[in-house]
Amino acid sequence: FTDDSIDLKDIKGQESAKRALEVAAAGGHNLIMVGPPGAGKSMLAARLPTILPPLTPPELLEVSMIASVAGEIKDGALTNRRPFRAPHHSASMPALVGGGLRARPGEVSLAHHGVLFLDELPEFQGEVAIARANHRVTYPARFMLVAAMNPCRCGRGNDPGFMCKRGSTARCAADYQMRLSGPLLDRIDLHIELPAVTAADLILPPPAEGSRAVAERVLRARARQVERYAEAGLAHVRTNAAAQGSVLEELARPDAGGLSLLSDATDAMHLSARGYHRVLRVARTLADLDGAEKVGRVHLAEALSYRMLADEIRKAA
Repeated sequence: FTDDSIDLKDIKGQESAKRALEVAAAGGHNLIMVGPPGAGKSMLAARLPTILPPLTPPELLEVSMIASVAGEIKDGALTNRRPFRAPHHSASMPALVGGGLRARPGEVSLAHHGVLFLDELPEFQGEVAIARANHRVTYPARFMLVAAMNPCRCGRGNDPGFMCKRGSTARCAADYQMRLSGPLLDRIDLHIELPAVTAADLILPPPAEGSRAVAERVLRARARQVERYAEAGLAHVRTNAAAQGSVLEELARPDAGGLSLLSDATDAMHLSARGYHRVLRVARTLADLDGAEKVGRVHLAEALSYRMLADEIRKAA
């Protein structure tokens, strides 16, 4: 569970990243952040639960049962704030997905109805070797994925005048980022780059808007989604991120200007069918945050801006 004392006000600067965090919370979208060490990636991720809607009673029951099995409930205390789990990249596979002699839940299940934060995503192992025969237990694992990574192995690739010892700085960054597979990136709705924090950022006064104000907008946007999908006979769909592509093509169909932009961008960015629907999901969420009935060109433009990382890695491959 998360610390009640943290707030978005704690973070100075990084307004674009805060906007992406709000969009992710409003639509239940997965998110990846790319930036140098000290840019605030971990701080931003840890504050995502502060702007998410509280757990509903059925969700709280599920989360509490999983935490109880794992021995994670301290002094019997429960909270309606959504879980936040941040396993280290050196964590074993049983620690991540569950296992052991008693088939305990892993981090992915402990993040159920909450946030799973994977820092230094390229450092997680790409191979799995599991041998378990004692138990077969199914634990739920529906969570928002938030990932973070440096732009290159050392994290200084974007520093002015920095010369990488590995050769071309751009090539080093591309090689590091290509450790992430295209299909994985294709499944992440929001890709954002964070610049280094400057002295000018640090001397700014605390932001006027905190988690409470953002959470209210998120709650209103989510209420619109619940109502929309219930009216369409899809009461089990509660966020845009959970909507199927065929549903999106009807309920998130853009206006004429948006359709034209999306068509051009699909060709220019070589969007897959999955990537196309990811853009529609995010655009629908942006329209919900604006209280707009129709997805417009401005919503598509912002949604497409969140796909740039996958496009850059594709070009570098």
